[in-house]
Amino acid sequence: MIGELTAEPYPLLARLRATEPVSWRPELNGWLVTRHDLALRVMRDAATFTVDDPRFSTARVVGPSMLSLEAAEHTRHRTPFARHFRPREISDRFAGFVRAECVRLVDGFAADGRAELRRALAGPLSVAVVADALGLADTDTARVLAWYDAIVSTVDDISAGRPPGSAGAEAFGQLRAHIEGAVGRRSLLTEAASALDLPEVVSNAAVLMFGGIETTEGMIANLLRHLLRDPARWAEVRADRTLIPAAIEESLRLEPAAAVVDRYATRDVSLAGASIAQGDLVTVSLTAANRDPAVFPNPDVFDPGRADLRKQLAFAHGPHFCLGADLARLEARIAVETLLDRLPGLALESEVAPSGLVFRKPAAVPVRWLPS
Repeated sequence: MIGELTAEPYPLLARLRATEPVSWRPELNGWLVTRHDLALRVMRDAATFTVDDPRFSTARVVGPSMLSLEAAEHTRHRTPFARHFRPREISDRFAGFVRAECVRLVDGFAADGRAELRRALAGPLSVAVVADALGLADTDTARVLAWYDAIVSTVDDISAGRPPGSAGAEAFGQLRAHIEGAVGRRSLLTEAASALDLPEVVSNAAVLMFGGIETTEGMIANLLRHLLRDPARWAEVRADRTLIPAAIEESLRLEPAAAVVDRYATRDVSLAGASIAQGDLVTVSLTAANRDPAVFPNPDVFDPGRADLRKQLAFAHGPHFCLGADLARLEARIAVETLLDRLPGLALESEVAPSGLVFRKPAAVPVRWLPS
């Protein structure tokens, strides 16, 4: 079952959504929610379904943060960072940097004729942008990506009920030292340190890096796979770049980079006929909710022209809606535009399916083009 949820979860999730939309899954030791309306209900009701539980997987690796706290404490941790990610400020603050970084990365391999875009573009771009946003100087891309590979593996182990190894804790220790070294310099982290204790700054920065790197890398890799697997679609986007934002939203719907979010019941509650006990784990499958045919007709098809894309839940919902959603969208759009500008004849060399229990992306996006 864990293998099925990791590799090819869509048929199983569709069956559960149709017959048992809140189902007890022994392999998860919790309830799995697969219907769109129920996913919204759980994520909106933080009083009944909370992240504030010592079992919360990410908090077990990086400590308490805005991701794992509720109400006043959640606000206290989130506010020092949130004002820097307001939608109206994202373009002015980041567009120039993102475009320059995309050009630098693509020009670095443009003469080769082939590349693997997840780790040649999506990953390094995500690291550079979040490092710039947080004011982390001298950030080594390969080292940071290796840290997050270890942290993601640990979170997956915890979510699958496997005992976590030491790699995640060791990686976070190195990441913590890197973040602490930046607090003394004038940066967003310095500002946050005026409102939060140093361990709180570190945990929240790690969470922002987690989202800004792991899920943004996955989001861009998934988007490129969706566009490039259909040469006609790629040609359509080349001819009309106003189609890119809708393609981003549809890719997020069809394959959210964060596949699930976890909550814990604060009281006994009934949900779609399921009797959930206080303390039970309630896992919302964003993947399943985003393919609910009651909301998205013909849900397994990539269709950027569909009219209901604003209902996709890839960035979650409620008080824990992703802080960096608009920055991630900006990165994805500019990455596609840069590839269109600089790599004529770009095509998928082979297709690699996405996988992952908690975070879903293809292991590689191998491409070729006509080198100049």
